[in-house]
Amino acid sequence: MYWKTVQGTLFVDDLNAFLQKLNDIADEHDVTIQAMDAGKIAGRAHIELAIKKARKAFDSGSNVARDLGVEILRYASGKRQIVEAFSMGMKEGDISVVFLVLGEKNNVDAVLPALDSMVSRIEVVGYSVQKEEAVRAHFRIGSAETDAIGVSRIPDIVLERVSLVDILK
Repeated sequence: MYWKTVQGTLFVDDLNAFLQKLNDIADEHDVTIQAMDAGKIAGRAHIELAIKKARKAFDSGSNVARDLGVEILRYASGKRQIVEAFSMGMKEGDISVVFLVLGEKNNVDAVLPALDSMVSRIEVVGYSVQKEEAVRAHFRIGSAETDAIGVSRIPDIVLERVSLVDILK
């Protein structure tokens, strides 16, 4: 399955209307679009692993969500429960966002301009010290962990949390 990202910042004044617009675009182009709060993304490897785990779950029939985008969000969030995973989704107000678009190449490429027009494009996926507090809080990364291996390894800890979603209860 082919996928691309669109990333940047935007202002969401009506979350339900915004999500409906994304669903309409996805339906029109036969793609999956998942929007995530980029402030809690610890780099491209984080997204890649979440997609890999979600696709594997769908392939094996062990998926929790009925929708691939929600299953990706579940893994990316490091949470087993779908309701908890939504904490990594969109919210109203100013937000750094990454849109994941998955599907057939031509369909994905056709959607990108519409998503590009929604954001002020800047790099927001990469991990930075500005994200440390939000990432630590979301993934419950305590000082004991970072004292042992260093704060520079926070993205690695996030990947571990994603990998362990199906194991830890």
